[in-house]
Amino acid sequence: MNKIQAFPWDHPRFRSWISVGRACQLMQQALTRALGPLDIKPPHLDILVNLYRFEAISQQELARKLLVGRSNMSMLLPQMEKRGLLERRADQRDKRVLRLFLTPEGRMLTEKAMVIQTDLIEQMLSATPLEDCTRMAETMERLIQRMLASNAGEDGEDDTALSADRG
Repeated sequence: MNKIQAFPWDHPRFRSWISVGRACQLMQQALTRALGPLDIKPPHLDILVNLYRFEAISQQELARKLLVGRSNMSMLLPQMEKRGLLERRADQRDKRVLRLFLTPEGRMLTEKAMVIQTDLIEQMLSATPLEDCTRMAETMERLIQRMLASNAGEDGEDDTALSADRG
């Protein structure tokens, strides 16, 4: 860095990036606390919400939607299955593929958790005009698309259709 070059934290894009990261981190912490009474954490909620939305999704599809490795799924899913929140069933056409389904208990827990998450989001963003929320979401969705497109070349896969699939 030379004397002519500004510090990175003085640049609006850098400041924006840091603010988004901090907001995400603080929201994850608040969500973790809020979900505590249900004995689940945000990664569990991400799985539950996606199974609620996309019944019979495969483990691989779920990992892609959540932008995590299959190893993360293979750690969390058995815990959730043992707890009676989900079931893994063999695909009718391809027995090598496992499809995921919420149990009635998992569906009930997901609905409770979604109320908690929605209330928390409403509480945190209630002072923000809806137009600003829409503009912020559109900006973040464009950023997500650019990042996924840039990562697709590295992974050899195209993940650009996944941006709005997280729970």
